[in-house]
Amino acid sequence: MWNLLPDLYLKSTYDIDFEDMYGRGYRGVLFDIDNTLVGHNAPQDERSMALLSKLHELGYKTAVVSNNKLERVSSFADPANMFYVYKAGKPLGRGYRQAIEDMGLEPGEVFSVGDQIFTDVWGANRAGLFNILVKPLGKDIGFHIFLKRILEKPIMLIVILRNRKRLRMYEDTRTRS
Repeated sequence: MWNLLPDLYLKSTYDIDFEDMYGRGYRGVLFDIDNTLVGHNAPQDERSMALLSKLHELGYKTAVVSNNKLERVSSFADPANMFYVYKAGKPLGRGYRQAIEDMGLEPGEVFSVGDQIFTDVWGANRAGLFNILVKPLGKDIGFHIFLKRILEKPIMLIVILRNRKRLRMYEDTRTRS
């Protein structure tokens, strides 16, 4: 059960303090695409491109780790100069480990961002990564995702309660820096 809990839970990918994370020693970010950076099956948009450009300017390496097919993943990652692993097999950790190796970083230098507990959080935990769960950006498409969201609901109660304390601790360490 604890492998299903994120290290941090935030409203959006766009609410993450990436400068603070960089100051904490992180040099790489692994992203899910759908409902994490853009809505389900949506192409790159101005907001996601601006964020990724900002991250690269800060010195981050970025990668997509997705269970999606090559066409979807490469068409999203290539314009943003991101590394990527498609058909990653999440929640297995191999896709995460492959992306970290491709970026030339160590697991302790990388964190993961995603919107699903049973793929993104569990996979990142299995790979030993700090991970941030975000609320989905758009509507889910497909029965299997709908079913996963139903199964996630009881876990989300624990995540929300646990996150209040962790988020306060995270905010406290940011203000002390």
